[in-house]
Amino acid sequence: MEGDSVTLHNGRTYLNDDWIQWWFINKDNLIAEINIPESRFSEYDDGRFRDRLKLDYRTGSLTITNITTQHTGEYELEYNTWSRPSFYLNVYTRLPVPVISGNSSNCSSSSSSSSSYCSLLCSVVNVGDVTLSWYKGNSLLSSISVSDLSISLSLPLEVEYQDKNSYSCVINNPIRNQTTHLDITQLCHTCSDLVKL
Repeated sequence: MEGDSVTLHNGRTYLNDDWIQWWFINKDNLIAEINIPESRFSEYDDGRFRDRLKLDYRTGSLTITNITTQHTGEYELEYNTWSRPSFYLNVYTRLPVPVISGNSSNCSSSSSSSSSYCSLLCSVVNVGDVTLSWYKGNSLLSSISVSDLSISLSLPLEVEYQDKNSYSCVINNPIRNQTTHLDITQLCHTCSDLVKL
């Protein structure tokens, strides 16, 4: 998640007479290196990292602190010219809390005086690579997913005012989720309540 720290390990517990180079995205973007024979220990800022890189001079592992989505991508390790494992880092934005709004509707003369339906909408803004879902208890009712960045999502649901089941709206990505529970009494009103209003 954005704001976290991540460490890319090279599998070594200590370095001898070695050199290690860390590359981001491509071969023109060297971001850190250790060259023990030449006594060179360096982190390079290409504009993306802004003092976020920290090399472990004992093992050669690389830590990126306070990560953002611009650090998503492939990282390549060169170890003594022959070992070149790659790491793909995917950074997710912080999840907002879903907002549930609603209006009562379908109050007609043909309806019984005690019946009323509420149209609900669960919404989130400025999200990417997430799924937004409605749940009735633990059962999934509906969901919508998006892979784009910085988009707004909304998902409708209609419930009856007298419904005593628990409903919740959940936004999640592969790492975390945020949940808002529905309070029917706050968002939905009976037909008689609407007449009084």
